[in-house]
Formats: sequence, structure tokens, C-alpha cells
Amino acid sequence: MGSRRGAAAERRRTKPAVIGSVAAVVVAGAGFGAYAMYGGDAGGEDTARTKSAAAAEKVKSGPLTAAEVTTTAQRFLTAWQKGDVAAAAAATDDAEAAKALLTGYAKDARVKDATFTAGTPAAEKVPFSVKATVAYEKATEPLAYDSALTVVRRAGDGEPRVDWHAAVVHPDLEDGDKLVTGEAGDPPVKALDRDGAEITAAKYPSLGTVLDGLRDKYGKKAGGTPGVELRVVRGKTAEDAKGATDSESGAASDKTLLELREGTPGTLKTTLDPDLQAAAEKQVDGKKGASVVLLRASTGEVLAAANGGHGFNTAFQGSLAPGSTMKVITASMLLEKDLASVNEKHPCPKYFTHGGWKFQNDDKFEIKDGTFKASFARSCNTAFISQAPKLKDDDLTRQAKEVFGLSMNNWTVGVPTFDGRVPVESQAQMAAALIGQGGVRMNPLNMASVSATVKSGSFHQPYLVAPSVDGRALATASRTMSGETLGALRELMSYTAAYGTAAEAMAGVSGDVGAKTGSAEVDGQEKPNGWFTAYRGDLAAAGVVQQGGHGGDTAGPIVAALLKAGG
Repeated sequence: MGSRRGAAAERRRTKPAVIGSVAAVVVAGAGFGAYAMYGGDAGGEDTARTKSAAAAEKVKSGPLTAAEVTTTAQRFLTAWQKGDVAAAAAATDDAEAAKALLTGYAKDARVKDATFTAGTPAAEKVPFSVKATVAYEKATEPLAYDSALTVVRRAGDGEPRVDWHAAVVHPDLEDGDKLVTGEAGDPPVKALDRDGAEITAAKYPSLGTVLDGLRDKYGKKAGGTPGVELRVVRGKTAEDAKGATDSESGAASDKTLLELREGTPGTLKTTLDPDLQAAAEKQVDGKKGASVVLLRASTGEVLAAANGGHGFNTAFQGSLAPGSTMKVITASMLLEKDLASVNEKHPCPKYFTHGGWKFQNDDKFEIKDGTFKASFARSCNTAFISQAPKLKDDDLTRQAKEVFGLSMNNWTVGVPTFDGRVPVESQAQMAAALIGQGGVRMNPLNMASVSATVKSGSFHQPYLVAPSVDGRALATASRTMSGETLGALRELMSYTAAYGTAAEAMAGVSGDVGAKTGSAEVDGQEKPNGWFTAYRGDLAAAGVVQQGGHGGDTAGPIVAALLKAGG
């Protein structure tokens, strides 16, 4: 695959011509005529050339013409509709992969009587609609969806071909996935909130991916019976997944596209609070890059989780640099090592150089003769970076694992999660990790857990389904902070919530509170990702707004609103 991707990149260096207006190509009803224009099996045309002739032939280059785009699209769609898989695959730049998936479209997905209607091309991209029937035993259902293909110049000879990806067949497919129709591998699950009411994606749009994950894990355990459906089967097979934990970063669940016969759902109770989940949905509504998680600090129960963009569960599976919210973990380490003390003087210069990198504070500020409390509250980067020369490369990694239960890939939440990443790094990258950059990666679930650990005094692995349901073991941390360190860390977060960068967002959040803001720079983004983590009483929450800017202005109000809603 690596060589193919390289070739794809090479052929994309020349941009195809933009087509101003081209009449829509309707393949349905004109299948044989359109196909006949290309002389039957197009694969034979290529293989018939002698090596000398091919070498002598001038390689095609330059932008694709409108005719090349429409002709190639017609050739592919007509052959596919006609059922000539070999010819359709030959019209792509990866005939082997295309042939396998197109064969499975009829054989495994049970799709028949398909018609493909091409729309108006936009440059090299050609949209098309699909109308077909899915049939399994006596059950049949109509299938209709929209997809698109892209025409590129094939590496080597420059011939126009369909740029092959599984998404051409169906937009929900990723490379390595396939479509299958049959008895569902997992019975449906009727997920319930902590009060016993049903959880649906219609009621809580953010939870669509969560419900898929619950079905994957608990469908066979919840007492239901499977139905018949057309579904996307992800590239990772059940055999590959044996022994895997929930915590597989980005491990998407199988997805149901069409139900031909209903199954009987089993019931599964979760820890979600209906009122808090509704509040979380409201807070991220219309904010595509926003995600938030709310926990009960003393137990780890997930009370709410929401994503402004509903296609991926960033709240649980995101892998993003957490910026200065990471300073909660770093501060705990510096306090333990006597490299910082709350009310003692601590350096916060404009700049500090380590490992050949010159680090600076936001707007290049400095705090002269300030305390560590002042540096934490104002989020002074150099106050943390300046301690890098006194640290071992694995100190931060060990702190994250041993105290906060992170970066061990062993959480069993009930659905797939990413459990944070704090790699062992050296020199400049190690220094950057101290302020949540470098190779450090987190999501709102991870950072809510960090605040929960500070509030409760020890790590409690977050969970959405109680471990008593299936007898699974929850992850644990190997040690806790000393009472002195814990008290100092709470004082830092409390002061930040009242007087530091988190004060504006936390205004009006009463009681025993603590908070930390963060902003994480990301290459190619005009604005950083805004982070916020906080606790109030027995509640702990964290959120991120991608490309939002400063965390106190973006993620802060979301998190604060949830803490208020928790009463």
C-alpha cells in the first residue's frame, strides 16, 4: 500500500482542469451502449501492448481534460452496473483491490439491480447516486445513497483512472472495510440511562458512535437476538481483535446501513445522567470542534459525554495535544520532587532554551519575583520548561502512569477509548511535553479523569457501563500522591479558578472548585485548540474546542456550564 500511496501523491502533483459545466452522465438505462464505446474488456487493451511499444509511447501528463474525466467515470460506472467487475476494476488505479470490493458488493452485500447515475463533475471529482435492492433470503429492502469518485492520472503512463478507495463503493467505507448483508453479528442493544430511560441517537445526537460501541461489546451479552442487516464490517476482524481491550485508539465500530429484518434488543444500563447529558448536548450544539465529558470524581462514572461533530467520538477517542492542562500532571511531579513549592519564588522568564529549542510564554510575558502559584495560575510555560534540565526523560511518563492511570492502554470503559499518550522523550521534545505539546496526546475523557484524580485523591478509571455487568476489571494506578502534594495541587487549581486564567469561565461556579486552562498549537491551524479541565464538589469535567483559541474563552464556558448543571 505504501508504494501505491506514493504513486497517488505523485500523480496528484498535476491538478486536473476545472470543468465549468458538463451535462450529467446518466448511466442507468444506457449501460450497454456506454460500455460498448470502450470495446468490451478494457484490461485487454492495456495488456495487448508490446513492451517496446509501451516504452516508446509518450506518457500522458498535464491537467485532465473534461472529456477524460467524464469518459473514465462513464467507463467505470457502466461496467459496474453491467456486472462486469473485471472491466470496472480495470478502470481504476488499483484493479486488485477494486475487484475484491466490487465482487463483494454483489456476493457479500447482496446488492442487486443497481443503477448508477453520474452527476455534474467538479474538476476531477464526479458525484453519482445509487439506487438498488438488497435481498437476503425472503427479506428485501430498497437501497439508495450518494457517493463520488475522483479521476487521476495513473503513475507510469499517465492514463486517466478512477482513484480507488473503498469510499467509492459507499461513503461510510474506509480502505480495508467491506459491506456484508446477513444475520447481524451482534443483536441490537437498548441502552438505558441511570434512571432507566432509553438512550437514542435521536434524543442525544452525540451518542450515535457510543451506541454502536455498546452494541459491539454487549450485543451478545445483553439478551437480544440478531436481525438481518446490511452493515459496514471494519477491516479489523473478530479474530484480530481477540484479547484486545476497549482502549483501541480510533477503532471504529461496525455500522448498520440498512435493516432488512428487526432483531430483538437486549437491555443495558449505563451511568449516563439524562439531565446532564441533555445539558452537554446543548453546550456543544452547533460547535463542530467541541467535545466535553463529565465524571463523578469519587467513582469514575461517566455522567455525560458530547461531541459537536457527530461522526467521531472525540470525547473518548480523540488524540490531541492537551496544551497547558497537562501542567496539572507536570505540577504534581515538580511538587513531589521538591522542584516547586506553592508559595515560594519560581522562575518565569520570557524565554527559556532547552535541547536547542527556544520556548516562550504567550505574548512573551514574564513574572518577576513571582511564586509557583502565580506561574501556574497565569499558565507560564517557562516556569515548567525551566525545570527540564533537572528531570529524567521518563519522569513525566511515570507520573502520568503511576498516579493518573494514563498512557497504559488498559481502560475498560465499556466502549472503545484512547487512554492518553505520554511517551518517553528527550531534550526539546521532553521539555515540550511538560506543557502538553511534543508527543503528548489526550482527549476530554482523559483530562476529566485528571481533575477527578486531583479532587478525589486517587485515580478511578472512568466507566460508562458498571464492571458488575460483565465482571471486567477496571484499570488502576500504582500509587497516590502524598497528602502534602495533593493539598498543594488543589490549592494551585483552586487559585487558578478564582484568580487565574480560568477565573472568567468559573465565575458563578460555587463550592469546592479547581480548574486549569490550556491552548495547544497545531501545525496548519490558524488558532490553537482550546482546553479546559475543572472540578466542583464530586464532579470533574474537561472539554476541548478545536481551533477555538484560548481554553478559558472557548472550552471553559462549556465545562463550567456542566459543573453548574450538576448542582
